[in-house]
Amino acid sequence: MSIEAAREVLRIEEEGLAAIRARIGEDFLKAVDLILGGPGRVVITGIGKSGIVGQKIAATMNSTGTPSFFLHPVEAMHGDLGMVMPGDVILAISYSGETTELNGLLQTLRRRGNRIIAMTGEMRSSLAYVADVVLDIKVPREACPLGLAPTASTTATLAMGDALAVVLLNRKKFQEEDFRFNHPGGSLGQRLKVRVTEVMLTGSNIPAIAPQASAAEAIRVLNEKNMGAVLVVDSEEKVLGIVTDGDIRRAVVGGEAIERLTAAELMTANPICIDESHLAADALSIMQSHEITALPIVDGDRHMLGLLHLHNLLGKGEFRFLV
Repeated sequence: MSIEAAREVLRIEEEGLAAIRARIGEDFLKAVDLILGGPGRVVITGIGKSGIVGQKIAATMNSTGTPSFFLHPVEAMHGDLGMVMPGDVILAISYSGETTELNGLLQTLRRRGNRIIAMTGEMRSSLAYVADVVLDIKVPREACPLGLAPTASTTATLAMGDALAVVLLNRKKFQEEDFRFNHPGGSLGQRLKVRVTEVMLTGSNIPAIAPQASAAEAIRVLNEKNMGAVLVVDSEEKVLGIVTDGDIRRAVVGGEAIERLTAAELMTANPICIDESHLAADALSIMQSHEITALPIVDGDRHMLGLLHLHNLLGKGEFRFLV
């Protein structure tokens, strides 16, 4: 009985989505053009369940390249209206279209010159009347057996918001790199899906010295680049070894006359390297298993292409070896 009731809820929700999908047309394209043509942001507003859905739509738009924020109608009328600029486009959500506080706010915004997109299930409502463009989110019925709790209608609203965000994303040619740029503190899994070439140090940013360089030169480059390691490369830029802070400390503690040593004598020869085809996740796994913080990126002949430091992957203070 409970399983069948759950399936019936999902059938009703699917029915609602099918209904709004069938009605998408010119008004949807007008809404997209209105947002793209506006010099400002998308201000999303609504009360109750509509407001909660509106907050999610704002978050999705921000993630996908359309600057947005949520504005509560009541707070707006008590000072937060100052957040809205003349070029902002308003996306107002009310299934009934007769939410008093929302419609009062929209009258004020209309007088200020803001353009309004409505999401409503009632095309003859006060909200629809005041809007420049109306997106019809009417569903045949709610999944709630009492017909009272917004269920299928909120799903339809959320889906319409997703449709707007994705079409805007496509029109703006928003790319995966742009998404990652907007998520610098995103989940570790997302951050590690990039290839090492996207996060490694290259060119003059790589701390590198010749094998005949002095220990003093190695220490100078270590301090200057602040990577905790310096690569030792030959005249063809093949990676011969690596000198780390630890190598310097061990030489001093071991009683070596460090001022007489060369980089070749200080270095750990034939360090662990990977090629440019690896993902950042692969690099992190190698760093973790070998307890290292710097990993050279090389070609098939061990020519230096880049250097990957743990900080390039995770940021400072975010990683601990599991030992």
